[in-house]
Amino acid sequence: MEVEKGKGTNVSDIQGEDDLDEEPGEEIESAPPLKVGEERELGNTGIKKKLLKDGIHWETPEFGDEVTVHFVGTLLNGAKFCSTRDNGEPMTFKLGEGQVAKGLDHGITTMKKGERVLFTLPPDFGYGAVGRDGVPPDSIIQFEVELLSWITVVDIYKDGGIIKKIMEKGERNERPSDLDEVLGILNFKYQVTLVDGTIVAKPPEEGYEFYVKDGHLCSALTKAIVTMRRGEKVKLIVQPKYAFGEKGKDATDGFPSIPPNSVLNIELELVSFKPVIDVTGDSKVFKKILKEGEGALVANEGAAVTISYTARLEDGTVFEKKGVDGGQPLEFITDEEQVIPGLDRAAATMKKGERALLTITPEYGFGSVVAERDLAVVPPSSNLIYEVEMLDFVKEKAPWELNSKEKIEAAGKKKEEGNILFKNGNYQRAGKKYDKAVDYVSEDGLFQDDEKKLMKALRISCWLNGAACSLKLSDFQGAIQLCSKVLDFESHNVKALYRRAQAYMETSDLLSAEFDIKKALEADPQNREVKLLQKTLGQLQVESNKRDAKLFTNMFARMSKDSSVPIKKLKVEKAEHGKSEEVTAAETECMGEPSTPSEDRMAVDQS
Repeated sequence: MEVEKGKGTNVSDIQGEDDLDEEPGEEIESAPPLKVGEERELGNTGIKKKLLKDGIHWETPEFGDEVTVHFVGTLLNGAKFCSTRDNGEPMTFKLGEGQVAKGLDHGITTMKKGERVLFTLPPDFGYGAVGRDGVPPDSIIQFEVELLSWITVVDIYKDGGIIKKIMEKGERNERPSDLDEVLGILNFKYQVTLVDGTIVAKPPEEGYEFYVKDGHLCSALTKAIVTMRRGEKVKLIVQPKYAFGEKGKDATDGFPSIPPNSVLNIELELVSFKPVIDVTGDSKVFKKILKEGEGALVANEGAAVTISYTARLEDGTVFEKKGVDGGQPLEFITDEEQVIPGLDRAAATMKKGERALLTITPEYGFGSVVAERDLAVVPPSSNLIYEVEMLDFVKEKAPWELNSKEKIEAAGKKKEEGNILFKNGNYQRAGKKYDKAVDYVSEDGLFQDDEKKLMKALRISCWLNGAACSLKLSDFQGAIQLCSKVLDFESHNVKALYRRAQAYMETSDLLSAEFDIKKALEADPQNREVKLLQKTLGQLQVESNKRDAKLFTNMFARMSKDSSVPIKKLKVEKAEHGKSEEVTAAETECMGEPSTPSEDRMAVDQS
């Protein structure tokens, strides 16, 4: 039975009423749940809701959703004016579009699936001063409603171009990203029809494999997929601009053509997808997860991992196997350069039991050299493919898992490892070791005084050594930051002032460098390395003054061309200025040629 629309009712009436103090369902959410037989007013609307039968789950429909309900409408004296139960056919309509009395729209948004209630609607939320057939003007009316089901309707681009009706919700709260691969008929199913029901596209029986970012069939398909959860089933209504537009589509693969400006209906199911992760952030190592691992923990850096893998070239040539076909798995510690960088970085992101396919470019593989492996030779600049399974890993203990003594021991060990790497010229890894060492002793906490002193000394030593690494790597701002941390604790630390001055000189901040050198000489007037650095600074200042003088000379020369002012005085000043520069340069030469500062007293702290 069709129910008349409320007179003058529309979406804005429902969603923009001044007398609605709360959003639909807010009263139910903020108050204790109704018990069967209990009645409550919804906000300050005058709408009363009496629970007759409890529903299931916790979700409720929203405006715009398509609901299917049974209802019986009566006056307060029991006279019936409408009913869907008379013919046994429930009614399906979209909430908020004025297809029923607006109070009924509002009340249904508070209902759970299977719930049965009695709504009492005041005239303003019923049929008002006009009334309807069987309902006198200004009547209080009642609806007994049972919410059978609803379909969530989403306007994906808020322009009506792609309407998504969720027929079955996904089981997990995860969606594919642009990199993810939706693979084959087992993972991705769809059927495309015209308005008249003509089928115009389906995937082949053997399935279809593609990356979301590359798209498939029409833009609407890809745009809808990235909004879907694993296991979700939807129906799409696609307008021409997100389908095939004015051109349409020619007949292909046994399917008829799609006429220009056709609206498409697409039934779509996302059964599963294989996530693809950009491991290094530069699109040079991709990890496609073939099998999810256990729990939430990943190996991370410094973990002792055990993996099995098959490694091959792009042409399919297998060049190495570990832990397959009866072989021994590979054990190594991540972030220790024991395997190629791509495998190392990817293993650190894997969960126990995870199986993944890695695509590794030469920069993270064997580079431009020939690599002789167990089963074949890897040519220079080869892209590599590894199918890897994380069999097990033992994570390095986090600082919070250790007591104070263990923290100090761990920091000392990391610092020593950093020193060895520094001596071998591996400054980047050395710097990371110093950073990790500081993590172990970064907070004083409730420790004894002697432990606090030792932890402070370790922090300062590692910051200084880290600054030395930064200088070697031309990371001058990093060196400045680390030295500044030391100077916050020890304002006259000579090493920190020396290294920060070096970094300032490299960034042409000569005034700051001069300040640090003077302060270092106040603390240690006989320090040979600082004196040599001061001499180098003097030369840089002379060169800087010459550049400035040349700049101003050229500036005045250009100005004089357009001026009638005599330039004789300017020439005299320029000559005198040049003479003073020659004197300064001579004085600097008398101090001796600059030499490279000795590493004896300013080297990496080994203590």
